[in-house]
Amino acid sequence: MAQKLDGKTVAVLATDGFEQVELTEPVKALIDAGATVHVVAPKGGRIQGWNHHDRGDMVDVDVTLDQADAGRYDALLLPGGVMNPDSLRLEPKAIEFVKSFVESGRPIAAICHGPWTLIDAGGVRGKRMTSWPSLQTDLRNAGASWVDEQVVTDHGLVTSRKPDDIPAFCRKMIEEFCEGRHAGHRHAAE
Repeated sequence: MAQKLDGKTVAVLATDGFEQVELTEPVKALIDAGATVHVVAPKGGRIQGWNHHDRGDMVDVDVTLDQADAGRYDALLLPGGVMNPDSLRLEPKAIEFVKSFVESGRPIAAICHGPWTLIDAGGVRGKRMTSWPSLQTDLRNAGASWVDEQVVTDHGLVTSRKPDDIPAFCRKMIEEFCEGRHAGHRHAAE
């Protein structure tokens, strides 16, 4: 029996300081649904995960940002963790990578602090979204309509608040990634 995401390749953009379960659990769900998943990071080798305030496991990087061709990916996952998106926001290549998904209307899933990177990539204006509560002012100031809900979808953009939301987040992420490009996603960013 064919999996829902057979033939789809998903990029997971992350760096040191990602919240471990917000990367590992969605990646497991994507693989279980048939997707090919590549961890993309500013540096090669391995990146350091965190379990809240404690160091977690290291994760292998599949492709560095220098080598990554955003056009070969069908969808993008942005895990949270405070340090991860805050560092990615300072990487011009990371912002350009995310911006290519925003501008093309390809689906994006971001959890917890993950939406921070979307602000710099111009991907939140006019969007209804959620995040970790401390991001709500940043998202509103960038033009998003922030709500406190377990999972929110808006034209291919899936957002959730925290690790407790991962089961609902993964279900919606797979649904949106199956649907593919969303024209409204691109237009909201303009």
